[in-house]
Amino acid sequence: MSFSAVLFDFDGTLADSYDAIAASVNHVRETRGLPPLAVDEVKWHVGRGPEYLLQRTVPSGEFAVDFPVYRQHHPKVMVPLTRLLPGARSALESLHASKRRIGLCSNKPRIFSQELLKHLDIAPFFDVVIGPEDVPNPKPAPDMLKTAIARLNLAKEETLYVGDMVVDVQTARGAGVTVWIVTTGSDELATIEAAKPDRILTSLEELTRL
Repeated sequence: MSFSAVLFDFDGTLADSYDAIAASVNHVRETRGLPPLAVDEVKWHVGRGPEYLLQRTVPSGEFAVDFPVYRQHHPKVMVPLTRLLPGARSALESLHASKRRIGLCSNKPRIFSQELLKHLDIAPFFDVVIGPEDVPNPKPAPDMLKTAIARLNLAKEETLYVGDMVVDVQTARGAGVTVWIVTTGSDELATIEAAKPDRILTSLEELTRL
C-alpha cells in the first residue's frame, strides 16, 4: 500500500509531552487548592482536547477560567519537558526523502505545536500543521484530517493517518482515511486492538521500515 501523504498526531505519537502537560495541569490544580497528580494520572486524559483534559483533572474548576491559566503556564514548561519518541526523527526523514507530504493534526493549540516542532528541529519536514483553532470541531471529529487533506490537495485514499489512541481511529474513520496506531501513547493495547485500526505499530521505527 502506497501513500502520497502521512498525517501525524503529536502527543504520544511523535513526542512524549506528558511531563509538560502534567506540570501545567498541576499548576491549574494548585490555583484551585488541589494537590498535584502524578504524570500517569494525567496521561490517560490527554489527546481529546484541553476541555476534556481539564474537566477530568481539575474537577472543581471551570474550563473558561482554568484554560487561560493552563495556556499561560504551558510555554514555560513545554519546551524543556517535551522530547521526541524513538523513531520519530528517522520516520520523518524517510518520508521527506521519499517526497511524501507530511502534516500534523493535533488537539494541542497550533501555536504550541509549531513552537515544539521548531524546538525539536523537525518543523521543516511539515507541509501543514492543523490545530483546533483551524476547524469547527476537534478530534474525534474528522475536521482536522479533512482540512489537512484539502490543503495538501490530495485524495483521502492517498492519505495515511498515524496516531496513538482510539480517538485517532475514530477521527480517521470519520475522514475515510487509513489509520495506523503506535502503542506509545495513552491508550492500552487491548483498547487499541478493540478499535480495529488498519495496523498497530510498536514504534515509529516500524513506520520507516514499512
